[in-house]
Amino acid sequence: MRSDRAACSSGAVTDQHHATFTIGANHPAMPGHFPGRPIVPGVILLDHVIATARDAFGLGPNHAVPRAKFATPVLPGQSVAVALTRMDNHRLTFTCSVEGTPVASGELRFGS
Repeated sequence: MRSDRAACSSGAVTDQHHATFTIGANHPAMPGHFPGRPIVPGVILLDHVIATARDAFGLGPNHAVPRAKFATPVLPGQSVAVALTRMDNHRLTFTCSVEGTPVASGELRFGS
């Protein structure tokens, strides 16, 4: 995991964090999603992104997912790279990729 503070062109400071995670084939959601050709459910990806964000930035509970796009299926055992960019005290954007291919992106909002 890696965290960075970077100045935007406007002079505002943004917080960034990078991490990886893997969802194993033994995850409880895998047998039903889908038998014979399992893929990681989007909600499981979001759960890991939210947990990573809360740990990285000390955020409260997730209150909303205003935007989430799932571009490519993630298979069990694939390493997912997550890039988080904190927009303000309660909002961040995320991108997830597998071997450089974007698989998910969106925005999350957190409480205090």
